[in-house]
Amino acid sequence: MTVDFNLKIDNNTNEDDLKLAEMESESELSLEILEKRKKGLLRTGYTTGTSASAATKAALLALILSQIHNTVEVTLPKGKIAKLKIAWIKYSQNNQSVTSAVIKDGGDDPDVTHGAEICSTVTFTNQKGQIEIDGGLGVGRVTRPGLGLEIGHAAINSVPKQMIEQVVLDIAESILGEKGIKVIISVPKGIELAKKTDNPRLGIVGGISILGTTGIVFPYSTASFAASIRQGLDVAISLGTTIVVLTTGGRSEDYIKNIYKSLPEYAFVQMGDFSGYTIKQCSKRNFKKIIIAGFIGKLTKMAMGIKQTHVRGSHVSMDYLANLASLCVNSENIINDIKKANTARHVSEIIIRNNIQNFFDLICKQVYIEMYNHSNKSMEIEVVMFSFEGKIIGKYP
Repeated sequence: MTVDFNLKIDNNTNEDDLKLAEMESESELSLEILEKRKKGLLRTGYTTGTSASAATKAALLALILSQIHNTVEVTLPKGKIAKLKIAWIKYSQNNQSVTSAVIKDGGDDPDVTHGAEICSTVTFTNQKGQIEIDGGLGVGRVTRPGLGLEIGHAAINSVPKQMIEQVVLDIAESILGEKGIKVIISVPKGIELAKKTDNPRLGIVGGISILGTTGIVFPYSTASFAASIRQGLDVAISLGTTIVVLTTGGRSEDYIKNIYKSLPEYAFVQMGDFSGYTIKQCSKRNFKKIIIAGFIGKLTKMAMGIKQTHVRGSHVSMDYLANLASLCVNSENIINDIKKANTARHVSEIIIRNNIQNFFDLICKQVYIEMYNHSNKSMEIEVVMFSFEGKIIGKYP
């Protein structure tokens, strides 16, 4: 059964799709940037999360050890060490707190937060052993469900929060035996910067989000990411595997590796947003079977027929998801809740809360149909959907 509802996007994606996307982005680039990109000379940068971690470390060193550092080193999620410059450090009038700032360096990527001050204020509290991390001026607050963050809390994602917590533990573990430490992340120009992001649409108000899963910003990464996809597939096929696992990112890759433990490391390739492009590349290389793994957001876009799933280029249709849900449950209230949902993740929460069966499997089936047809029906395809905690919630066949 193919579900249409007149909401499917007819992209007719072919081998030229990525080239067109690159051409569109290249048309806005200067000759200097284009030349640097061709030569691999574009400079990487650091995320707001990495910047916040570095500012926190500098502030803690000043508060606890009375040390003023012009640079600090922080550990990135994958274990690499990053060295960041500290813009300034200020003590409060009573010397009970310290604020430090890092100028966010996005490398050669034109990110809206490049050049912004990312500040961290650290203070001792009476909450023995407690580390409190919150957002101040210019850091957005969550007002809608479906973002994986609590409503009312600061928009500081889990990886940056873990990085900040680790910095506190590394420097102040002995002090936590007697006191607590509070960390407030602020971005003085965050309110204005947020207007240039998707935060207002997502219900994050009052500033930007503190983000980053790798800690590193890769500039103009469309072409390089496509090259890495091709390279990964070439390695897999050259080493004799007939099965390749395609994931939408690092977390879905980690989860699917726990399921297919017998497959070699090179059989796993991150396709990111370029699902249509990657499927075509797999078809060209005559893989026998591909396994697609991801979360509800990207998989829903694929089910809708969107072959390039970057958030700025496409959006999940809540009407589409509501119509799919109507095949699984006969409840006008639930269907209306889904139509009014903020994100695909919010929809998943509604589905799970109401114990609706087969909904996630149905999305996986639509992904299968789209990708199978896009590959010219040349490969066996399996689709797996994970919850954000790593549990399989949908599968097809």
